[in-house]
Parts: sequence; structure tokens; C-alpha cells
Amino acid sequence: MTRYAIDRARNTLIAQWSTGIGDTATVVAELPHEIPPQNALRLAAGLTHLSHTCWRSYTHPADQHGPPSLGRHRRQERDAFATVLPTLTAAERPANEPISTKVEQAAHAVARTLHTLDTPQFATAVSTDVAAELAAVEQAELGDLSGRAEQAVALSREDASPLQVSQADTLLHAQPFGCEALRTQIDATAAAVAAAHWFHAAVTITAQHTAMHPFKIVASAEQPGKPLAVESLSDITAVISAGGRPRHVVMPLIRNALHIAEGHLRGITDVRQRLTAAEELIEKAHANHPELDLDPDTIHLPLTPLNPARPAPDLLGNLLHGIHTCWQVYQHHADIKRPSTSTEGHEQLRQSFLTAVRKEAAHRGVL
Repeated sequence: MTRYAIDRARNTLIAQWSTGIGDTATVVAELPHEIPPQNALRLAAGLTHLSHTCWRSYTHPADQHGPPSLGRHRRQERDAFATVLPTLTAAERPANEPISTKVEQAAHAVARTLHTLDTPQFATAVSTDVAAELAAVEQAELGDLSGRAEQAVALSREDASPLQVSQADTLLHAQPFGCEALRTQIDATAAAVAAAHWFHAAVTITAQHTAMHPFKIVASAEQPGKPLAVESLSDITAVISAGGRPRHVVMPLIRNALHIAEGHLRGITDVRQRLTAAEELIEKAHANHPELDLDPDTIHLPLTPLNPARPAPDLLGNLLHGIHTCWQVYQHHADIKRPSTSTEGHEQLRQSFLTAVRKEAAHRGVL
């Protein structure tokens, strides 16, 4: 989403958003000198909230799995886009009357602040920027993440566009270890679906080359400070190895994390399994180390292996790390069997690994 702020040094309202590898910013308008500082900050906060509310229609589209009532509610939110600009440019101040959609509520809050400021030229500049923001959301929905719509790469969507998945697959075919374009031009959820496909191909080839069990290879992908990253990779390996499609395991992982981020638990069975596993670990620890005072009420139980604030980019990072780990295991095993210190020898081995992974990935197909 776009975050709005006040640049006090230049006395301007600015808008900034993520590009996947850093933030970029643009000047919305110069602030009229007569605007009280608190009103300017209130406007910035209102515009940020409006952007967040509108981008939610992108991350949580109407055609989703769930009860029909949820789909209707999301469709109403998306349809409310048509009311935003008329609300901001209306000659009269919006009345404080009940409104059914959050998009309209956010737009009315911004409009009331603009009417309080009573600076028509400034209000026009703000409305122009909001129009660009709405256009960016609509552009992202069509799968075009160029220009201002590039901020979609930092979001986690509840669904993945087949077109974007195919584009990510093409990028990974060219560079199986990942590339900057994968993080800056592709929706993170779609990129994660494609990366899951390539990760499984890398695990398969490495297991064949080393005669190691796939889950032992996955266990090698531990990351400092991310103890649960391997859990997401294990889930993906298990489902795809059993014949499932990458999206069938990636989407539930991301959706579950998004629900947790909003304070909801989805999937009682999964929660019950986590509780049972935790209780078994506590009982085993008590039996092996009776001197330890383990209080179940002090145990922190992780609800998701992903970062709930950014599950799709987090999962994508895990998968790319997993592919690189497969190469390291592959290389280490080859060096043990036939040590090679030459740069040319290592490059030939690397190309052999990549060729085998590409062949395995093509054999299964990403969609």
C-alpha cells in the first residue's frame, strides 16, 4: 500500500510505497502555509488508511473460497471504488451518516479533512493522486505490476494469477536460484507458487544425486533466526511429492497466515495437531529431564511457519533459500566423491545441477 507523510523541511505531502527491494516516493502537493500541522498529519493518516483499504480488495479478492456472504461483502468493497473520487471532489462536506463499506468510510474521512482545510487547488492535487492509486490497484488486478502498481510485489494475496505464476516460472527457468525481477515484477504469492515447483524439482534432483531422503535435504535449509522456515518447506515437499500441485499447498499456507495476522484461527484440525505435538514434546521432556520445570502455560506455540505480516514474500524467501541449499548439498556430495578445486570444475557441476533441475521442473509443470 502507499504510505503518506508530511515532509516538514520542504512543506510537502509525499506518498511512498515499496518496490520489493526498497521504497520509492513522490511529491503529491506542496502544503498551503495556512494548513495547521495537525490537520496535515490527519490528512496523511487518512490517505494511508484509504490506500490500505483499497489494496485490501486486491489482496482479498471477491472470488474467494468461503461463504457467499463473504464474497458479496468483498464485491461491495471493490464496487465502492467508483464512489471514492466523487466523494473527494464533492462541493459539500460528507455527512456523518452510516456507510456500509470500509472504502467509502475511508474516502469520507479524507473528504471531511479536505473540506476542513478549504484549499481547492490542494484538494485537486490530492484527488489526482488518489486517482493514480486506484488505477494502480486496478492495474495490479490485471497482472500488470509496472509503475505505481509495483507496490503489489510487497503484498500477500489470497489468490495467485495463472499469468503471474507462468511469468515467475519463466524467470526461474532462466535463473533457478532466483533473480531481482522475481521480487520486483511478480506478485509475491504467484512467485511463491512457481518457486515451490522449482524447489521441489531441486529437492528431487538432489535426493537422486546423493541418495539422501528428501526430508533430510529439506532439514538442511535451516536459517538463523527462522526456526520454522523448514516447516513450510517440509509441507510443500510432502504435498507435491504425493502428487499435489504447488498452489494447493502454497495458498493454504499464505491464507492461514493472513487470517492469523487479522486475529483469526482458520483450521481447527491444524491447531489441534499443533497442540497435540506440543503436549507430546512437553511430556517427553518431562520424562527425559524431570529436573526441568516446564509449565505448559509458558510455552509459546507458533500458529504459522510464516511471518503473518508478510507471508508471501517470507515464503518466497524460504523457497529460494531452499533451492540454494539443495545446490550446496549437491555440491558437497560431489566434492566428497570426486574433489575438484578448479573453478571450471565447479561451474560444470553447477550447470549439471541446473540442467537436471530444469528437466525435472519441465517434466511436472507448474500449473
